[in-house]
Amino acid sequence: INRTLSNHTSRNSATPNTPQLAMYIPKKNILAVYAFLFKEGVVTAKKDKFLPKHHTIEVPNLHVMKLMESLLSRGYVKETFSWQWLYYSLTDEGIEYLREYLHIPSNIEPATLKKVVRAPTARPSFRRFGDDERRGPRREGYRSGRGGRGGRGGFRGGFRGGRSGGRPAPTSQ
Repeated sequence: INRTLSNHTSRNSATPNTPQLAMYIPKKNILAVYAFLFKEGVVTAKKDKFLPKHHTIEVPNLHVMKLMESLLSRGYVKETFSWQWLYYSLTDEGIEYLREYLHIPSNIEPATLKKVVRAPTARPSFRRFGDDERRGPRREGYRSGRGGRGGRGGFRGGFRGGRSGGRPAPTSQ
């Protein structure tokens, strides 16, 4: 009856009389999370311990959070937190650890390290001013003053000055 809490504590715990709780995570969930992390290079998790399933992986969200917390404490992932979402990205040490843990050959890399090869897209061809025959005569007519309101000599602006907001200027008498 006089049992103390010290019987249930770990010798390595930081505070002497606090029990350490271990969480059981099934091996298939660990493998699913680690495989997804290695394949993509990043994992996101909503900061919600009570979410029944992770939004991408078919495991409880709490398992993903705790596994990432474990990898973070060992320096295998980097964490970024924004708007109640946790973002974890693999470090180089984490890639090596997961390669050993999952028995993946060294020629396979996470998606974040792969170079994206895009097919060349058809770019629009740009023409110089002299290339378009339709544009040439019309622009020349505008510049030389032919055809109505020309550019250099025939321009008559409608600005009369003042702050009248478009009303005619008051006449002085």
